[in-house]
Amino acid sequence: MPNLLRFSLCLLAGLMLAGLCLPVLMLIGRFDWIALLIATGKPLAHLALLLPGGLWEQLSGVEDAAHNPHVRSFLELCVGVGQMGLLLALPLYRLGRKP
Repeated sequence: MPNLLRFSLCLLAGLMLAGLCLPVLMLIGRFDWIALLIATGKPLAHLALLLPGGLWEQLSGVEDAAHNPHVRSFLELCVGVGQMGLLLALPLYRLGRKP
């Protein structure tokens, strides 16, 4: 259980760092990096959009949400930020290990 708690805290810290990176990238004008972040989230977002359409309509409140480009791009961005948070959490988990 302590390992699960430690990983959850590291994942939370990684997601917070990833969430803070997005406005920083916008402030310094690195929109190409944001586009790459969105591109990394596309495959998993497309798989998630294969779930039943009623689920996405209830979550987003948009009719035919699985085919809506705004819902799709927002989901791609969220998945990309989540992946970056996970990649940041892994080294935090390793650094927090007891010797």
